[in-house]
Amino acid sequence: MSVSQYLRKASLIVGGESSALDLSNLRFAFVIRRGDIQTPNTADIRVYNSSNATSNRIMQFSPQAEFTRVVIQAGYEGNYGVIFDGQIKQVRHGRESQTDTYLDITAADGDSAYNYSTLSMSLAAGSTSPANQVEAMLAGMAQHNVQAGYSPDLSTNPLPRGKAIYGMTRDELRKIAKNTQTSWSIQDGKLDLIPITAYKPGDIPVLTYQTGMVGLPEQTQNGIKIKTLLNPNIKVGQAVKIDNASIQKYRYNMAINQQAQNETDALYNKTNDDGLYYVMIADHSGDTRGNDWYTDLTCLAIDASISPTYVPNTPLGQEGVTPIKRFG
Repeated sequence: MSVSQYLRKASLIVGGESSALDLSNLRFAFVIRRGDIQTPNTADIRVYNSSNATSNRIMQFSPQAEFTRVVIQAGYEGNYGVIFDGQIKQVRHGRESQTDTYLDITAADGDSAYNYSTLSMSLAAGSTSPANQVEAMLAGMAQHNVQAGYSPDLSTNPLPRGKAIYGMTRDELRKIAKNTQTSWSIQDGKLDLIPITAYKPGDIPVLTYQTGMVGLPEQTQNGIKIKTLLNPNIKVGQAVKIDNASIQKYRYNMAINQQAQNETDALYNKTNDDGLYYVMIADHSGDTRGNDWYTDLTCLAIDASISPTYVPNTPLGQEGVTPIKRFG
């Protein structure tokens, strides 16, 4: 996939129930952290030299916040889209120099659903679990602005008897993830469940210097690190393709007490013969009037085993985790 990487484009909008404020014409910088882990994705945004009136409106939290949501879109004229959509958690005002003030916005994606969504339900005998459980959880999470995202077929044999479920929704999701060998996360207000033996369907971006890759991919202890020009089309949970010949190989520790760890590292950071890699982490950083405009990826070979660092333990133990395969 070849896309235009020319002429930066970005927008920053804060909104509430009845109003929105477009800050796109001001200088702003951002660091966005996105991964296939259960805890919410986060964004740190710095807006420069906003007026006192604007700053005070955004900072107002009492008696009721006017703005509770922030959406960032970024990329290039030919490749532009949402890179973060989440809830404002904190706003801070300060001064960077004698002439420049700033407004810092800290936000999280799905934070309210993660921290406050609860579940109290019963499943009748004959229900298809865990598909019915996820459906019920989404009904509760919808109150916190989280909708259904990608999910595989979770249908199993009907329950032989009724089942009561209560507690934090995130705890029940962890149980389902263990039982179905999936990883769950909230991406742009949508609940994704991705099998740990597959990846999300869709186009597979080819990353080369012609499509925005910066420098060379690097093999590390926890996967393959790739830096590209900011690309909103690269999403957590999907696959990307790179040229294996360009990967800078990892140097193992030669200490005698590290040999067992080296074998483990070799399994987790291996390369794929076809150059296909699963995106575990996709961090974005940028400055509308600075040099930063990058997407930093941490990827796992499609046919590699899963590192317990990133994936929940399964009921069968680590040996029960099979390699990631091609989708389908």
